[in-house]
Amino acid sequence: MKNVGKVTTLFISVQGSSTRIEKELFNLDPKGIIEDKYYDTNINRSVLLTSEASYALASKHNITFPFGSLGENILMDYNPYHLIPGDKLRIGEAILEISQNCTMCDHLSKIDENLPTLLKDDRGIFAKVIEGGMIKKGDEITLLS
Repeated sequence: MKNVGKVTTLFISVQGSSTRIEKELFNLDPKGIIEDKYYDTNINRSVLLTSEASYALASKHNITFPFGSLGENILMDYNPYHLIPGDKLRIGEAILEISQNCTMCDHLSKIDENLPTLLKDDRGIFAKVIEGGMIKKGDEITLLS
């Protein structure tokens, strides 16, 4: 077990809105983030983890956009893109298991036509909830495996 970083910002999606809502904390159970509109839709895609490094990479190429634009639920100062399915993280009270890399979606090209190519391997990574609990801004991220 090793502390690898911290949660910097949390976001959820809500019914009827295309913008992400920033939260101070949220609660998770094995079906996902309880307040999120995608709760209980696909447990392998329950939580999208994104690194601040993705925003920094875009910024180096003169593409800037607000946090939350990549669709993340948890923005962190740790880069998780080297993790593989089955790896586990403790974030706050919850334990998440990496399930799959995030696929590119059309909305990224609306931000900038070069963004999908630029962030091909650096957009985010999905996790499923193994053990529920509260996650809040500033929580430590611990690599369990």
